[in-house]
Amino acid sequence: MAEMTLQQTIESMDDAPVAREDRGAGELRGAGARSPLFWKVMLVAMALMWGFSFFVMKDILDTLPTFMLLACRFVPAALIMLALFFGRVHAHLNRRNLLVGLGMGVLMWGAYALQTLGLAETTAGKNAFLTGTYCILVPFISYFVTHEPLTRYNVGAAVLCLAGIALVALDSVSVNVGDLLTLAGAVFFALQMAVVARYGRSMDINVITFWMFLAVGVLSLATSLVAEPMPAASTWTPQLLATLAFLAVFCTCVGLLVQNVALAHVPSSTGSLLLSMESPSGVFFSVLFAGEMLTPRLVAGFALIFVSVVLSETHFSFLRRK
Repeated sequence: MAEMTLQQTIESMDDAPVAREDRGAGELRGAGARSPLFWKVMLVAMALMWGFSFFVMKDILDTLPTFMLLACRFVPAALIMLALFFGRVHAHLNRRNLLVGLGMGVLMWGAYALQTLGLAETTAGKNAFLTGTYCILVPFISYFVTHEPLTRYNVGAAVLCLAGIALVALDSVSVNVGDLLTLAGAVFFALQMAVVARYGRSMDINVITFWMFLAVGVLSLATSLVAEPMPAASTWTPQLLATLAFLAVFCTCVGLLVQNVALAHVPSSTGSLLLSMESPSGVFFSVLFAGEMLTPRLVAGFALIFVSVVLSETHFSFLRRK
């Protein structure tokens, strides 16, 4: 009841008009004249870029603490969004956009914080695999958010996913702390995606994405100032600044904005399936550049996770005769 009351309260709040081309409700339409195929291609490109970022962030974490890294990603991203969409942010400055955008930010902050903390305690490949499990969690999160019924395909996919996670994350009978943190982060990612799918189709996605970036940046900066040592001046080398610029501009500002807009214009099942390509690309770059061993157990675990995602999103309909 409380959940429905919160949703009804948000939906009843006043908001400035949103341009028709920016709405995603009803039939599928891209921003402006963009087709759904365009956004599908963009989602695959973002997934590949995020897979590469696993490898990049693993090295940066040896130099910068977790929350300082997140602040360096999201504060510049918020400033870029404000510069690009100041008119929209000003026109839609109201309680509804603040509540939804900042709520998305809190969920994203929790997701990235847990994922980045987990990355410091595990390998880049395992972190990429386990983060990708948010795709299988989305149907279950959506069940509690929108009360959509769970099907036998969802249950079967969950069993396959758990088996894959066991192969990827377990060493004998022990579980790495980084694995648990990463899995917890995946839950927050799934929650954030459910909120985007729920409200991004009827609100200005650029505006709520700005507030999301700002919330993550401010929370990360505050946490870093309170709980982490300040990096020495010698830490900020040109190479580090260039890498941070890549993470802030492309992986954060462009990547997450494209994800949010695409999820408002592409079916969520299709979007989450394409975003799951982040996991295999993360392992690919980790093996290619970091010398990580691609063991048979890791391959088998990935195969089960991938099959579980395909089952959940397609129900293997492509195997049936017409």
